[in-house]
Amino acid sequence: MTRAAGHAPEIAEQITVAASAETVYAAVAEVRRMARWSPECVAVWVTRRDDGGQPRRFVGWNRRGPLLWFTTCRVVTATPGSEFAFDVTTFGQPVARWGYRFGEADGGTQVTEYWQDRRNGAAHLLGRIFTGKVAGDRPTANRNGMRETLRRLKRELEAA
Repeated sequence: MTRAAGHAPEIAEQITVAASAETVYAAVAEVRRMARWSPECVAVWVTRRDDGGQPRRFVGWNRRGPLLWFTTCRVVTATPGSEFAFDVTTFGQPVARWGYRFGEADGGTQVTEYWQDRRNGAAHLLGRIFTGKVAGDRPTANRNGMRETLRRLKRELEAA
């Protein structure tokens, strides 16, 4: 775990995808596709797009076992081929920043998925209510989920 300057601890996972950074960025920036890759996200509803049609705000629906919850998301970084990131809130409380960085690698693009915990006390309580025990060890759950998400992303893009 690393600490970004002025922010909560960040966890990150990486994978190399045999595709250009622009291709991988475009796939990740079409946030509705996340429901195919993430083991926790089951649906994404885009609620606002920019003039170019890119998602700016969206609602993510998540499931862990019998528990189902939603979060609201706002895109904060959208630099094609370089980085895509969004802030997550629930009931107005800060939850996290999720993001993807893209860099050159032998054989394609190194994709780094990262998560910064931004929960306050109220968000921790809401997490326990909606996500159960996993809220207490969210970093481990997210790291495992990131590994699976990146494997699925790689598999889909390399099969295309």
